[in-house]
Amino acid sequence: MIYFTGDTHFGDPRVLRIDRRPFRTMAEHDAALIANWNAVVGEEDEVWHLGDVISKRGDCVQMLAALHGRKHLIIGNNDPETTIQAKGWSSVQAYAEMRLDGHHLILCHYAFRTWNQMGKKSIDLHGHSHGRLKPMPRQFDVGVDAQGLRPVTLADLLAGKNRTP
Repeated sequence: MIYFTGDTHFGDPRVLRIDRRPFRTMAEHDAALIANWNAVVGEEDEVWHLGDVISKRGDCVQMLAALHGRKHLIIGNNDPETTIQAKGWSSVQAYAEMRLDGHHLILCHYAFRTWNQMGKKSIDLHGHSHGRLKPMPRQFDVGVDAQGLRPVTLADLLAGKNRTP
Protein backbone atom coordinates (compact mmCIF):
# COMPACT_ATOMS: atom_id res chain seq x y z
CA MET A 1 0.00 0.00 0.00
CA ILE A 2 1.14 3.55 -0.66
CA TYR A 3 0.28 6.37 1.74
CA PHE A 4 0.72 10.15 1.67
CA THR A 5 1.15 12.62 4.50
CA GLY A 6 2.87 15.88 5.36
CA ASP A 7 3.32 18.68 7.86
CA THR A 8 3.80 16.42 10.87
CA HIS A 9 6.10 19.00 12.47
CA PHE A 10 7.26 16.54 15.13
CA GLY A 11 8.84 18.37 18.06
CA ASP A 12 7.72 21.83 16.91
CA PRO A 13 5.55 23.48 19.60
CA ARG A 14 4.31 26.14 17.16
CA VAL A 15 1.79 23.67 15.69
CA LEU A 16 -0.04 23.42 19.00
CA ARG A 17 -0.70 27.14 18.92
CA ILE A 18 -0.82 28.06 15.23
CA ASP A 19 -2.62 24.97 13.94
CA ARG A 20 -4.59 24.38 17.14
CA ARG A 21 -3.76 20.70 17.26
CA PRO A 22 -5.64 19.09 20.16
CA PHE A 23 -2.71 18.26 22.44
CA ARG A 24 -1.42 19.80 25.65
CA THR A 25 2.23 18.93 25.10
CA MET A 26 4.58 18.10 22.25
CA ALA A 27 5.23 14.68 23.79
CA GLU A 28 1.50 13.96 23.62
CA HIS A 29 1.35 15.34 20.05
CA ASP A 30 4.29 13.31 18.79
CA ALA A 31 3.10 10.10 20.48
CA ALA A 32 -0.38 10.49 18.93
CA LEU A 33 0.97 11.13 15.43
CA ILE A 34 3.31 8.12 15.69
CA ALA A 35 0.43 5.93 16.92
CA ASN A 36 -1.89 7.19 14.16
CA TRP A 37 0.78 6.55 11.50
CA ASN A 38 1.59 3.05 12.76
CA ALA A 39 -2.10 2.16 13.09
CA VAL A 40 -2.59 2.52 9.31
CA VAL A 41 0.88 1.97 7.80
CA GLY A 42 2.41 -1.50 7.79
CA GLU A 43 6.13 -2.31 7.76
CA GLU A 44 6.03 -3.17 4.03
CA ASP A 45 4.00 -0.11 2.98
CA GLU A 46 5.41 3.04 1.42
CA VAL A 47 4.80 6.55 2.71
CA TRP A 48 5.44 9.73 0.79
CA HIS A 49 5.93 12.54 3.32
CA LEU A 50 5.33 15.85 1.58
CA GLY A 51 7.53 17.93 3.81
CA ASP A 52 7.90 19.63 7.19
CA VAL A 53 8.73 16.48 9.10
CA ILE A 54 10.44 17.44 12.36
CA SER A 55 11.92 20.51 14.02
CA LYS A 56 15.66 21.06 13.67
CA ARG A 57 16.00 20.28 17.38
CA GLY A 58 14.46 16.82 16.88
CA ASP A 59 16.21 13.55 16.09
CA CYS A 60 14.94 12.66 12.62
CA VAL A 61 16.74 9.30 12.50
CA GLN A 62 15.08 8.21 15.75
CA MET A 63 11.69 9.49 14.55
CA LEU A 64 11.94 7.65 11.22
CA ALA A 65 12.88 4.44 13.04
CA ALA A 66 9.69 4.72 15.13
CA LEU A 67 7.46 4.99 12.04
CA HIS A 68 6.37 1.99 9.97
CA GLY A 69 7.00 1.66 6.25
CA ARG A 70 9.53 2.74 3.63
CA LYS A 71 9.60 6.51 3.74
CA HIS A 72 10.16 9.00 0.91
CA LEU A 73 10.67 12.71 1.56
CA ILE A 74 9.43 15.54 -0.60
CA ILE A 75 11.35 18.45 0.95
CA GLY A 76 9.33 21.16 2.70
CA ASN A 77 10.26 24.71 3.65
CA ASN A 78 10.84 23.72 7.31
CA ASP A 79 13.00 20.66 6.66
CA PRO A 80 16.57 21.33 7.85
CA GLU A 81 19.63 19.56 6.43
CA THR A 82 19.54 17.14 9.37
CA THR A 83 16.14 15.93 8.12
CA ILE A 84 17.05 15.94 4.44
CA GLN A 85 20.23 13.94 5.04
CA ALA A 86 18.86 11.63 7.75
CA LYS A 87 19.36 7.90 7.32
CA GLY A 88 16.02 6.21 6.98
CA TRP A 89 14.66 7.87 3.85
CA SER A 90 14.28 5.62 0.79
CA SER A 91 14.45 8.75 -1.38
CA VAL A 92 14.65 12.51 -0.97
CA GLN A 93 13.62 15.09 -3.57
CA ALA A 94 11.85 18.44 -3.92
CA TYR A 95 9.30 17.17 -6.43
CA ALA A 96 8.14 13.84 -7.82
CA GLU A 97 5.68 12.41 -10.30
CA MET A 98 4.31 8.89 -10.18
CA ARG A 99 1.57 6.68 -11.58
CA LEU A 100 -0.68 4.99 -9.07
CA ASP A 101 -3.92 3.10 -9.69
CA GLY A 102 -4.18 4.57 -13.20
CA HIS A 103 -3.66 8.15 -12.01
CA HIS A 104 -0.75 10.47 -12.74
CA LEU A 105 0.27 12.12 -9.44
CA ILE A 106 2.24 15.30 -8.90
CA LEU A 107 3.90 15.45 -5.46
CA CYS A 108 5.29 18.66 -4.00
CA HIS A 109 5.24 20.33 -0.59
CA TYR A 110 3.54 23.34 -2.17
CA ALA A 111 0.13 23.46 -3.83
CA PHE A 112 0.18 24.43 -7.49
CA ARG A 113 -2.23 26.63 -9.38
CA THR A 114 -1.43 24.57 -12.48
CA TRP A 115 0.57 21.35 -12.73
CA ASN A 116 1.94 18.88 -15.26
CA GLN A 117 -0.74 17.03 -17.26
CA MET A 118 -3.48 18.94 -15.46
CA GLY A 119 -5.55 18.88 -18.66
CA LYS A 120 -5.17 15.09 -18.72
CA LYS A 121 -6.68 14.73 -15.24
CA SER A 122 -3.45 14.39 -13.26
CA ILE A 123 -3.74 14.89 -9.50
CA ASP A 124 -1.78 17.38 -7.38
CA LEU A 125 -0.89 16.23 -3.86
CA HIS A 126 0.64 18.81 -1.51
CA GLY A 127 1.15 19.88 2.06
CA HIS A 128 2.19 23.31 3.41
CA SER A 129 -1.26 24.86 3.77
CA HIS A 130 -2.36 22.94 6.90
CA GLY A 131 -5.89 22.44 5.57
CA ARG A 132 -6.50 26.16 5.05
CA LEU A 133 -6.30 26.33 1.26
CA LYS A 134 -9.45 25.82 -0.77
CA PRO A 135 -8.54 22.98 -3.13
CA MET A 136 -8.95 23.01 -6.86
CA PRO A 137 -10.43 19.99 -8.63
CA ARG A 138 -8.03 17.00 -8.46
CA GLN A 139 -5.90 18.74 -5.82
CA PHE A 140 -5.50 17.39 -2.28
CA ASP A 141 -3.74 18.62 0.85
CA VAL A 142 -2.28 15.44 2.37
CA GLY A 143 -0.97 17.21 5.47
CA VAL A 144 -2.05 15.82 8.83
CA ASP A 145 -4.18 18.88 9.63
CA ALA A 146 -6.34 18.19 6.58
CA GLN A 147 -6.40 14.39 6.92
CA GLY A 148 -7.36 13.44 10.46
CA LEU A 149 -3.76 13.52 11.76
CA ARG A 150 -2.76 10.37 9.82
CA PRO A 151 -1.38 9.22 6.47
CA VAL A 152 -3.96 8.54 3.75
CA THR A 153 -4.16 6.49 0.56
CA LEU A 154 -5.07 7.83 -2.85
CA ALA A 155 -8.34 5.89 -2.61
CA ASP A 156 -9.11 7.67 0.69
CA LEU A 157 -8.44 11.04 -0.94
CA LEU A 158 -10.57 10.32 -3.99
CA ALA A 159 -13.42 9.07 -1.78
CA GLY A 160 -13.18 12.10 0.53
CA LYS A 161 -12.35 9.97 3.59
CA ASN A 162 -10.34 11.16 6.63
CA ARG A 163 -10.74 14.82 5.87
CA THR A 164 -10.82 17.14 8.83
CA PRO A 165 -13.80 19.54 8.54
